[in-house]
Parts: sequence; C-alpha cells; structure tokens
Amino acid sequence: MKRLRFKPKSSLKVRLAIEARQLSDEAETFPPGHKRDSLLRKSRQTKVASDIVEWLISPGR
Repeated sequence: MKRLRFKPKSSLKVRLAIEARQLSDEAETFPPGHKRDSLLRKSRQTKVASDIVEWLISPGR
C-alpha cells in the first residue's frame, strides 16, 4: 500500500506562529479564569516551539 504524502504549504515556524496568534486572540475573548489561562499557556508553549524550530534550523556560528 502506497503512503499518502503531502507537503505543507508553509514552514513549521510559520504554522506555529499562526497557531500561537490564534490561541492568543481566542484567549482574549474569555473572561479571566481557567479556560483563558489554559489558552494563554498553550499560546506561550507554541511560541517557544517556534523559537526552538528556529534554533534548530539556524546554521550556527
């Protein structure tokens, strides 16, 4: 059976940045509380993941 492959239309870094922005925007619609804190935490984690991806693909010095 042949594997279905696809190529993402944008880089992982860009997709993570978009996801982080969407989570932040969604969190702003909720009043302070558990749901908002959870969304903001996930947004921060996604931003950190984007930074790590950038570090991994950088050529270094």
